[in-house]
Amino acid sequence: MKTVKIIPSKSIAHRAYICAALSEFQGGAGCNVICSGTSADIEATKSCLDALKNTDGSCPVLRCGESGSTLRFLIPVCAALGTGVSFMPEGRLPERPLSPLREELERHGVTISPQGSVPLEVSGKLTPGKYVMAGNVSSQYISGLLFALPLLETGSTIEVTGGLESKGYIDLTLDVLSDFGIIVKSEINQDAVSFIIPGCQKYKAPSEFSVEGDWSNAAFWIAAGILGNEAIMITGLDPNSIQGDRQIVEIAKRFGADIGFEDVNLTAVPSKDKLKGITIDASQIPDMVPVLALMASVSEGVTEIVNAGRLRIKESDRLSSVSGALNALGADIEELPEGLLIHGKPCLEGGSCDSYGDHRIAMMAGIASLVSEKPVVLSGSNAVDKSYPGFFDIMEELGLNGNLVLI
Repeated sequence: MKTVKIIPSKSIAHRAYICAALSEFQGGAGCNVICSGTSADIEATKSCLDALKNTDGSCPVLRCGESGSTLRFLIPVCAALGTGVSFMPEGRLPERPLSPLREELERHGVTISPQGSVPLEVSGKLTPGKYVMAGNVSSQYISGLLFALPLLETGSTIEVTGGLESKGYIDLTLDVLSDFGIIVKSEINQDAVSFIIPGCQKYKAPSEFSVEGDWSNAAFWIAAGILGNEAIMITGLDPNSIQGDRQIVEIAKRFGADIGFEDVNLTAVPSKDKLKGITIDASQIPDMVPVLALMASVSEGVTEIVNAGRLRIKESDRLSSVSGALNALGADIEELPEGLLIHGKPCLEGGSCDSYGDHRIAMMAGIASLVSEKPVVLSGSNAVDKSYPGFFDIMEELGLNGNLVLI
């Protein structure tokens, strides 16, 4: 059996570093954030927070790289602090939308330079009040407001209309905020959820905060164990985590896969020949679509992935890039406006494919080599630096790269 120690959760690390910094900004104690691994996205958040800490009164430049979390979390935070800043986004990030967060911030005293601007200038002082956000847009907008609004002098409300998608990421934010002493109340009224945030709150950092293992990235090793020839044990996962992507276990079991848990160790057992197509609602787990599409590609029958339209504004248009990369390797995937229709095959053919500059597409293609007759030749493999820099090194250490060529 092969063993992988999973890296810390990128999602939780972002949140912990921001809350720890806000505690310091308010004159509180620092916090030892224990995070045994890093990535380009995590370093982007740390770099931006350092720039805010070390400003000399001039407008700090915040280099957020390609990290959508960093940008969307920190725009409201900087506005609440009243700090005029220049964000320096890279890659596809300047093109990715900020609406309706932009309009809500502008209604509350903030000025933001036009879409696509580099640098992206943010100025003005955020005012308290009622904020209205649709539930089917990025949960990062809501999380950014949840970080920022407790800093204001009086209370505010975030009203989320329609179904709340990616709820698990909001729950992560609320959980970390609670660990840092921030109070947020939730109310559910028919088809709307309201978050009630008292003003004039103080972030109170614990002496240390340990970042738990990352279920989003663990999903690729789970798939490797299911699709490969030898079981893989993933250590360091919390079976009771509130990370939404923990659903990978139940979804894999619905496919027919063999997965077991003992304490904090998860074992994925080779079971490719037992997999059968299913229907997957991706509204709460959008980051799981690449790895689930790969599993579906070699599952008997048809799999349909629905409610996944928001994937078009990720690091790549992930409905297009998932189908493009896997079809290039011999899969049979039809791209739909809001999802994917996947006709399973016994195996993939292999061949050449591109990462589309997207870390999750690169990892998906790497694991696809385990079910391909010919080698998978992957270009743009360095996209994994965004979230999991050592991913392909671990594949090599585990002896899983024999059918994979990185160019």
